[in-house]
Amino acid sequence: MGMKLYVTGASGFIGTALSKAVEAVPFEKAEAIVHLAGIAHRRASGEELQRVNVDLAVETARKAAANGAAFLFMSTIKVHGEQGRFSEQSPLRPEDPYAESKARAEEALRAIPALRLAILRPPLVYGPGVKANFLALIRAIARGLPLPLAGVRNRRSYVYVGNLVDAVLATVGKEGTFLVSDGKALSTPQLCRAIGTALGRPARLFAFPFVPRKLSASLEVDDSLIRTHWQPPFPMEAGLHKTADWFLGR
Repeated sequence: MGMKLYVTGASGFIGTALSKAVEAVPFEKAEAIVHLAGIAHRRASGEELQRVNVDLAVETARKAAANGAAFLFMSTIKVHGEQGRFSEQSPLRPEDPYAESKARAEEALRAIPALRLAILRPPLVYGPGVKANFLALIRAIARGLPLPLAGVRNRRSYVYVGNLVDAVLATVGKEGTFLVSDGKALSTPQLCRAIGTALGRPARLFAFPFVPRKLSASLEVDDSLIRTHWQPPFPMEAGLHKTADWFLGR
């Protein structure tokens, strides 16, 4: 792509991958701003979330509008909630302070005059460098730990960081809100087995009558809108293999 991009949050998980795909330019010369900067950790205060996830986004977007640059904001599927099947038209029902801050940011950005705004709402993003629960799941499967997930019957969407970066590059400069994912949603047992295949170690799953909601709930993305101008270059199996290679140091 020939557009000159300025990326905020370039040192983060998604930003690191995006920076490898684009050449950084000074803000004033940018034709588009990709705003990835933000905080998501649970210990962040409401003031921190407001300052970084909302105020910083608005400040950066105003500069983009003043310079005639397009603006792409990285939001989250969690603005719709923690459970269900969502499209861009689904109501916003954030359930935690992080998702609430992203929803507030979206609203504030839409109010900026003359801003050419694109918003991406990804589900859980995985890939080399992934942290938190996804990394913990990889570690558990790699160690051969028995997991009480065999009886879970849910549907969850994911997006490989390489696919998300490609979606950013395909969407920046457009206007609108887009949900994005790898494609077909998986149950948690299916995901575990796919991770096991990528690691070369079978996932050890057993059924348990009670599984916490966080592990058993469905969160599925209808990303048919973004598919009108973008298709993911990596199948999920390839994304998981790249993640496993990183984890194993291969």
